[in-house]
Amino acid sequence: MRIFTASLATETNTFSPMYTDIHSFYDSFYAPPGRHPATPTLCSAPLVACREIAAADPSLEVIEGSCAWAEPGGLLNRQSYEQLRDEILQQLQQAMPVQAVLLGLHGAMVAQGYDDCEGDLLSRVRAIVGAEAIIGATLDPHSHLTAQRLAAANLLIAFKEFPHLDFMQRARELVQLALAAVRGDIKPVMSSFDCRMIDVLPTSHEPMKSFVSKIRQLEQQAGVLSISVIHGFMAGDVADMGSKLLVITDNQPERGQALATTLGMELYTFRGRTLPQFNDIASALDLAAEVKGTTVLADVWDNPGGGVAGDGTLILEQIIARKLSGVAVGTIWDPMAVKLCFAAGEGAVIELRFGGKSGATAGPPLDKQVVVERLQANAEQQFADSSVPMGDCALISFEGIKVILNSNRCQSFDPSLFRALGIAPEQCRILLVKSTNHFYQGFAPLAEQVIYVDAGAPYPSDPRHNGYKKLSRLLWPINDRPFD
Repeated sequence: MRIFTASLATETNTFSPMYTDIHSFYDSFYAPPGRHPATPTLCSAPLVACREIAAADPSLEVIEGSCAWAEPGGLLNRQSYEQLRDEILQQLQQAMPVQAVLLGLHGAMVAQGYDDCEGDLLSRVRAIVGAEAIIGATLDPHSHLTAQRLAAANLLIAFKEFPHLDFMQRARELVQLALAAVRGDIKPVMSSFDCRMIDVLPTSHEPMKSFVSKIRQLEQQAGVLSISVIHGFMAGDVADMGSKLLVITDNQPERGQALATTLGMELYTFRGRTLPQFNDIASALDLAAEVKGTTVLADVWDNPGGGVAGDGTLILEQIIARKLSGVAVGTIWDPMAVKLCFAAGEGAVIELRFGGKSGATAGPPLDKQVVVERLQANAEQQFADSSVPMGDCALISFEGIKVILNSNRCQSFDPSLFRALGIAPEQCRILLVKSTNHFYQGFAPLAEQVIYVDAGAPYPSDPRHNGYKKLSRLLWPINDRPFD
C-alpha cells in the first residue's frame, strides 16, 4: 500500500495587518521531501504518524511530500499559496499511483482569491488520485468547515483539545482509519451540523471539558469512527466561519447526521458561558498584588496564535506605571530591537525602543534604558511533542522587569520559553504571557493563580462589531436567534 503525506498550514486572521507570504513559511517551518525532523509540528503530525506505522508494517510505503507552516497572520499572498500548493500537487502526481493521501492542514487558511485554501487543495488532490483513493486530513478546531472539503475528503479529524495537546493522537487516529478504509474494513461517511454560533471554547475548563469527555465515550460505540468539534475562527471573514459538529460513521449517514445534530444543539446551549473569567488590566493587576506566589497573566487578545503581532504593550505599560517588580514578560515580538541588542552584546546598557510598532491599538512603543542580559540565537520553546521556534531572542531588564524580545512571532506555549533565556519562571512574581489558552497546561501547575486579561485589543474579539462582509448566514452572537 502506497501512502502520500504532506502538510500546508497557517491560520489567517483576515483583519490582521501582518500579511503572510512564502517567506513566512520558510522562516517558521519548511521541510522538503525526506527532510522533516523526527519531531512533529502541530500541523505536520500525520507525516510523523505515517512514519511510525510504516516502521512496524513493511507492506506500507510512505511517500513524503513537502511540509510548510507559517505562524498565524494576515491574508496569504496568492502567488505564495499557489507555489506551495502546486509543489505538493506535483509531488503527488510523481508519486502516483497511491491508495491514500494524508495531509496536515489547519483549516483557516485564506489567500488572495482563495477564501477556502484547504477546500481548493483537497479538490485538486481528488482530481489527481480519483474517486477510489482515500483522502484524509487533520484540522485545527479553529477552522472553517466547508462543503467543498467534505465533498473532496473521506476523513477530516480535528484536534479535540484546546490547548491542542492531542495533535499526535489525532494524527495516529487519522492514519489508522485511513488504512482501515483502504483495506475495506470500514467505509467512512462524514456528517456535519452547523451550530450557528461563534465563541471561544477552551477544553481545559467547563463545560467544554466534560463535553469532550462525552464525545470520547461516544466514539467507543460500534460504528462511530470519529467526532470533531469545529470551534470556528472568528478572525476569519469567510462565508463558513462558525462552529460546527462533524461525525464520521462506518457507512451510517443517518445515524451520523442525528448524532451531529444532537451534539451540535448541545454545544449551542453553551454559548456565552465557555470562557473563564476575564479581567480588565486594572483588576488583573490588583489581583496579582494580593498573592505572594507566582501569578500568570495571559494577554489573550495580543496572541500571535490568533494572527496578530504579539508586540502589544498595553498591560506592560500599566505594570511599569505601578512600579511592579519580579516581572517576566514572554514574549514581545520586535525583530529590530533584537538586532539592536545583538549588536550591543550581552551586558550592554543601552537606550532601547521596543514593542508597539505594528498598529495603533496595541499600545505605544516603550523607551527604556535596559540591560541586555542574555542573547540566544535560534531559541525554542516546547509544546507537547513539538519544538516551536522563537527565532533570535534577547532578554532585557529594567526597573525590576525582564522582557524576552523575539524575532519569530509565536505565542506563549510553555515555561520552557523563559528557561530558554535563563529565567526560572517559578521564581517570578508575575509572568506575562501572550496566549488565549494554549499556555494553560504548561503554566497552571507552577502558578498560584492564572488570570485571563482582556486588554481590549488588537484581536477582533467581538463578532458583533467585527464587520464581516462575507459571512453567509446568521450566527450568534451577531444575531440572538440564528435558527429562526
